[in-house]
Amino acid sequence: MKPPPVMGLGTMAQTGALVALAVLAGLMGGLTLMSLAGIAPWFEIDARYGGVTLPWAGVALQVGFTLFCVGLCFFLPASRRILRLEQSHRDFHMNMEDVARAYRTSHAADRAGLFRASSEFDSVRERINHLRNHPDLGALEPGVMEVAAQMSHESRELARIYSTEKVERAREFLRARQEEAARMDDTIKMARDTCDQLRHWLLEVQTEEALVRRHLGKLEADLLELLPQLGFETSVEDRARRGETVIPLNRHIGEQAQRLQALSQPQGRDK
Repeated sequence: MKPPPVMGLGTMAQTGALVALAVLAGLMGGLTLMSLAGIAPWFEIDARYGGVTLPWAGVALQVGFTLFCVGLCFFLPASRRILRLEQSHRDFHMNMEDVARAYRTSHAADRAGLFRASSEFDSVRERINHLRNHPDLGALEPGVMEVAAQMSHESRELARIYSTEKVERAREFLRARQEEAARMDDTIKMARDTCDQLRHWLLEVQTEEALVRRHLGKLEADLLELLPQLGFETSVEDRARRGETVIPLNRHIGEQAQRLQALSQPQGRDK
């Protein structure tokens, strides 16, 4: 339970001013009455207005100041009511904080499944006993405990729906889903890396195949240019129209090759 609030400097100044005003009004009223009765003398002031002397200036000042102080006293009840409203507002704020703190404690215990009573009377009494036995809330006023217990009883269905066990089970489920989503994300990243590697590999293979085809085309062109110089005849145009890549040689090509081989044999024997 919180200690009572300490009166602030502003409140103390307001209270002191009200007390001083009441005392001053009482003194001036008594002194003026005594002056009217001839018991006490009037105030005397040497006052002039222009060249005219005002012998009644002291009396007028005393009576006027007395009426002024008495008139201010009529505002004292209103000021007192305002101070009471401020004090009650502070007390209400303090009580509401105590009720909220007690309700949070009772609601947490209800979510943990500590209260088993079904009827309203037994349920509220069970909650009040729990608040009384609490080390931090045992000094609360009975009215505060009763209000907090009734609020906790009204929200028991909410405590059952959002019980500690169900909330922890939901958190565990969400953690499992989050881990599964993280594993799926890792798998997708691995598959994406593999796909990128295969695409890069395919591009390299296609580039190498294109380079090989280019070299083969150049080699074929060089060969076709060289064969007629060696005495071979080819029918490249017909084969090219049919899309064939094998270049046949004419029949006399074999005979010419045998003749060249025969010419080279004697030279081999001489050596």
